[in-house]
Amino acid sequence: MRLLATLPLILLAACNGHGGSHDATSPADGSKATNYTGVGADETLHFTGTEPFWGGTVTGTTLTYETPEQPKGIAVTVHRFAGNNGLAFSGAIAGKPFDMAVTESACSDGMSDRSYPLSVTLQLGTEARQGCAWTDKRKFTGPAKP
Repeated sequence: MRLLATLPLILLAACNGHGGSHDATSPADGSKATNYTGVGADETLHFTGTEPFWGGTVTGTTLTYETPEQPKGIAVTVHRFAGNNGLAFSGAIAGKPFDMAVTESACSDGMSDRSYPLSVTLQLGTEARQGCAWTDKRKFTGPAKP
């Protein structure tokens, strides 16, 4: 179970970010690794996934998680971690551990003609899900209402 809780951190460490924003040079040149800055702490992150449908937002330390059964969402407090190649958010929803990793990678939801700038890996309890994300500064392309 501990492995599941650390999954987002492992994913962030293992990812080879392409096009991500960082606040210094790469460790390959001998400099110290830096934290990801592609999504500011003051920005709202929007995320979505399919099969099953899920989504929501993160603003500050509040994450709202939405499903067809909970269309208004469930708001929870999360901890934000900026790794070398992305972000992780962790907390609990209805007693289940919630861990979400966000990385720089073009993403498609597979159901619309939208293209998103960020990919999401979600671990909710024992369920693993894949999805896409965007911010108001880094929007998706494609139709506003798919």
